[in-house]
Amino acid sequence: MKKLVVTDKTACKACLQCEVACSTAFYKVFDPDKSCIRIVEKNGAVKTNVCIQCGKCARVCPEGAISQNAKGTYIINKKLCVGCGKCVEACPMGVMVKAPESPVASKCIACGICAKACPMGILEIQEK
Repeated sequence: MKKLVVTDKTACKACLQCEVACSTAFYKVFDPDKSCIRIVEKNGAVKTNVCIQCGKCARVCPEGAISQNAKGTYIINKKLCVGCGKCVEACPMGVMVKAPESPVASKCIACGICAKACPMGILEIQEK
């Protein structure tokens, strides 16, 4: 299974470069709400939320628009997606995106853009 992994959960400095890279690559604008990786701060601790490829989004999609590709990564068929947002609601990591101006949802496809942008080097695409 190909997926994005946080290799050191304590090293994130919340610089947001991963969020910038993701939202810019897919929406051409920096907007944390449009990033498929989320940096959250809670009680002074920083947590990097990434798609764990659990498949909950696929199980709730009424259109069958989300499926696993040959590498095990869940992807959205934009021709089938109706933008209902059920996948966004189901995502346990809070990293599914449904931008208001987009007719379809988006999610991490393990492309590695965020990993390349991370100055701490704690993001990695792994195949298991």
